[in-house]
Amino acid sequence: MVLTRRPNGHRPTLEDVARRSGVSKSTVSRVINAEPRVRAEVIDRVREVIAELGYVPNQAARQLVTHRTGAVAVVATQPENRLFLDPFFDCLLRGIRRELARHGAQAVLLFLDEPDDHARVADYLGGGHVDGALLFSLRPGDRLPEMVDRLALPAVFGGRPLLRDGDPVRGGQAYVDGDNRGGARQAVQHLVSLGRSRVATITGPYDQENSAADRLAGYRDVLPGAPAHLIEKADYTQRGGADAMAALLRRCPDLDAVFVASDLMASGALQALREHGRRVPQDVAVVGFDDLREIAESTEPPLTTVHQDVEEMGRLMARLLFDRTEKPDAPPGSSVVVPTRLVLRESA
Repeated sequence: MVLTRRPNGHRPTLEDVARRSGVSKSTVSRVINAEPRVRAEVIDRVREVIAELGYVPNQAARQLVTHRTGAVAVVATQPENRLFLDPFFDCLLRGIRRELARHGAQAVLLFLDEPDDHARVADYLGGGHVDGALLFSLRPGDRLPEMVDRLALPAVFGGRPLLRDGDPVRGGQAYVDGDNRGGARQAVQHLVSLGRSRVATITGPYDQENSAADRLAGYRDVLPGAPAHLIEKADYTQRGGADAMAALLRRCPDLDAVFVASDLMASGALQALREHGRRVPQDVAVVGFDDLREIAESTEPPLTTVHQDVEEMGRLMARLLFDRTEKPDAPPGSSVVVPTRLVLRESA
């Protein structure tokens, strides 16, 4: 437990940290505010003393000096209960939190589920409570991109921003995304290389998310003539993957491979194949997407899947945001597309 007061009742101050560290108060302040031009060994020493004394900066005074709150909004347009059951979100949030911690910042989670949530979130974002926003799981017609532009709030999107009426999201907002199309191509090319001739796919909601549309496009890059009955849409949940796999088997009982657009859906697809008496990979080869190891290594059989570094994507989102908040007059940060690679296990 961290104590914020000494036994004599004295609350540790900036001066106490500076004296114990052997540096000036301004140096301690620069370390706390994650400013440049401080040697690594000095940063380590000051942080050790802060932990030792249990020093807690006066946030109100710090905000008056720096004009920053030390808080970042993480905004998702998904139901709260669904997101916290999604291992992808958990991994992404872990990367975000770790990068925020390096900058002495905190995440504030905001969810857009009900129709009036946009007004509530807009009021919060515009109220000076946060220094910037990380936004993901946006849907077509979502007002969030316009909202953050109107508020002049630094923002980074998780995933390539959706298009509105054929035009890119305004403001040149930065984003971090995986190579969804390229990864899907690798997956389907692998299935074809195994001699599979009736390759189906279970997609995400491609009318709602660019990642799902890109993964479907990668499938079609390899199999441009694939008939519609080999394509089934689901919702990025395990139950959705199981239902989609069952629907594919009803329509095409002789299919011999399936590319599934997420590991969570793939785990459901494997369950449905077992229930229908199909052996994996002997009868049906299966490839997923994400390489969430807690899923991919625990399925039966272990899942061949497309790897993307989800935690690193979260770190990159936060890092790009700090580039924008710490240099407000600089041009918008470059967007990043994280490479993917196929990880072979027993399912294909």
